[in-house]
Amino acid sequence: MGVILLVLTSLLVIFIFSFLKVAYDTISCYFLTPRRIKKIMEKQGVRGPKPRPLTGNILDVASFLSQSTSKDMDQITHDTVSRLLPHYVAWSKQYGKRFIFWNGVEPRLCISETEMIKELLTKYSTKSGKSWLQREGTKHFIGRGLLMANGSDWSHQRHIAAPSFMGERLKSNAGLMVECTKNMLQSLRNAVESGLTEVEIGEYMSRVTADIISRTQFGSSYEKGKQIFHLLTELQSLCHQATRHLCLPGSRFFPSNYNRQIKSKKMEVDRLLLEIIQSRKDCVEIGRSSSYGDDLLGMLLNEMERKRSDGFNINLQLVMDECKTFFFAGHETTSLLLTWTVMLLASNPCWQEKVRAEVSEVCNGETPSIDHLPKFNLVSKNLPILSKSVPFTLNHAKQRAIILLAVKSMV
Repeated sequence: MGVILLVLTSLLVIFIFSFLKVAYDTISCYFLTPRRIKKIMEKQGVRGPKPRPLTGNILDVASFLSQSTSKDMDQITHDTVSRLLPHYVAWSKQYGKRFIFWNGVEPRLCISETEMIKELLTKYSTKSGKSWLQREGTKHFIGRGLLMANGSDWSHQRHIAAPSFMGERLKSNAGLMVECTKNMLQSLRNAVESGLTEVEIGEYMSRVTADIISRTQFGSSYEKGKQIFHLLTELQSLCHQATRHLCLPGSRFFPSNYNRQIKSKKMEVDRLLLEIIQSRKDCVEIGRSSSYGDDLLGMLLNEMERKRSDGFNINLQLVMDECKTFFFAGHETTSLLLTWTVMLLASNPCWQEKVRAEVSEVCNGETPSIDHLPKFNLVSKNLPILSKSVPFTLNHAKQRAIILLAVKSMV
């Protein structure tokens, strides 16, 4: 009887200790730590909008966005920041070029000084990375691929992927790029000849860039992988919706409609990617090919077979995450740039005529090739000034000293 009582007492003590630890960690994460960081920043002259408990300034950001996007733009303008990031514009005017706001319980220090940004991205690049909220928000979409890797993992993954995008390798893929572009132009020509007077050019740009990345890095066509792109687009939309809400630990286990959709689409994407990966492995196993290939997928599979001495090893899930990253994120930025460029040329007929004249002069009726690129002056040097660069970048400080040092050197 005494032994049973002793065991029950021990279990009770362990339970109470565990409960108190969980309670303290929760209170510290959601209340004490944000309060401490806020006081530290205020002492150094960095202020911002008052955060609400748990949600921070998420509702304020959502309100700004709903107001700025409630109406269509009156005219085409390069001033997109005030429409897409209205909270940055409003708070920078109210609190200065350096201010802090809260995405839930995660503080975000906003810096707009060029030299300070350069210092943080170079001197402290190894001590910063993607935050827990960022990684949680994209884990169903691109997983732990290169975009969401931190520290040494980022270095290893970048080292593996980099050879696929070297200059000589890209030159060898020029023929495929031209072929994909011709197919896209033909489909666009067919649409116009069928009587359409208005087309969604973004869809065509997205298709051609997706086709190029599919063929050059994964050995599959857009037609074969379009289901993957469609599912990844839906996953991106769902993940983006989640970023406007508070993310609580364990919320992924709630039997909500959102979680069911995420799980279903993620499983379907993984199944389709596994088919592509398995077909490449089957070619080696049956002797049809002596290696996995020299494209990105082949390099990832070759790396998975290796056993590294530094402890970094690629498993099948990481291979699929890298495929998701480059399948979707690898083409999306380029398709958006092409769409924006076409829109600018359409709204500036004089530039359109200049570019058309130069292309006609350089190519002289031939299909554009790698050899023609150095001869383009107007296209390569002047067109980039029509568009603006990325409006902001988001990095997470893994060490408290980084933010403190950054703020001290700013004030």
